[in-house]
Amino acid sequence: MENLKSGLVLGKFAPLHKGHQFLIETAIKNSDRVTVLIYDCPEVIDIPLKVRAGWIRKIYPNVTVVEGYNGPKETGHEPAIMRLQEEYIKKVIPFTITHFFSSEWYGDHVSRALNAKNIVVDEKRTTFPISGTLVRSNPYKYKNFVHPMVYKDLIKKVVFLGAESTGKTTLAKALAEKFDTVWVPEYGREYWQKNHGSDGKVTLEQLVEIAKGHLESEEIALPQAKNFLIVDTNALTTAMFSRFYHNAVHPELEKITNEIEDRYHHIFVCDIDIPYDDDNGTRNGAEHRLVFQKQIINDLKERGLPFTMVRGDLDQRIKTVEKKLSAVV
Repeated sequence: MENLKSGLVLGKFAPLHKGHQFLIETAIKNSDRVTVLIYDCPEVIDIPLKVRAGWIRKIYPNVTVVEGYNGPKETGHEPAIMRLQEEYIKKVIPFTITHFFSSEWYGDHVSRALNAKNIVVDEKRTTFPISGTLVRSNPYKYKNFVHPMVYKDLIKKVVFLGAESTGKTTLAKALAEKFDTVWVPEYGREYWQKNHGSDGKVTLEQLVEIAKGHLESEEIALPQAKNFLIVDTNALTTAMFSRFYHNAVHPELEKITNEIEDRYHHIFVCDIDIPYDDDNGTRNGAEHRLVFQKQIINDLKERGLPFTMVRGDLDQRIKTVEKKLSAVV
């Protein structure tokens, strides 16, 4: 045990890219155990620390990941700043580190503070010419430099809710073309057409299948998305239909609705200010549309989920969405 090599890697991993992975994998190959310290940095990236730490835990299950909340924000070569960083690292990593792996200038002073060997890895970024800044600037352009799991979390999921015949599908399709990305149609429509009973209903268990199938469709589409994934309807609406048809929601569907509350970057609700289309008699009527719309809005408010109403013709609705999303690309 005296000769145990204990490696440390640290960074923001905002986001994790192949250069970071090369650094971590080098540490793994040259250490008996590896610890990765990941800093919280909401000012740099809006993906939470827990999610970013989760990437590393899933890709490298044998690595110990330390989530570095409340770390020093100051960076630089000044002695006082370097001491702050060193003291913080020693505080959150209270065990012996024998090898410090980095691609940065700070490797020298951090390794000295830890009494560890300084291992410099691909300092000139010749193996993987990439940085977190580049990935953040254009995730789609640099998607080959990030793990598929990471890329999925870089895409902003935008969902459109609303009662039937409120123009969700038309708007979602138009926006996907506008943003040069992909969209996910309402999974429940196709499922209902193939599986509903003679009374026009599906069972509580089938509604769970609809919710799961829709989420699977989103996951399949994410790798092809560019900046945004446009989504037509989600499990919240499926639960609404469950209450309408059965006056009940299956516990598994209720669990799914709770789990997806923070899944979407933004929720838009299509208003009922357009003519009602009964879709060849397959819908429940204009009166039901009004009631259902109120239920959807009330449910979002009860859950504390912010949303934006979209009204007017297609062009007006597109402009509303563009304005809301323009600040996040």
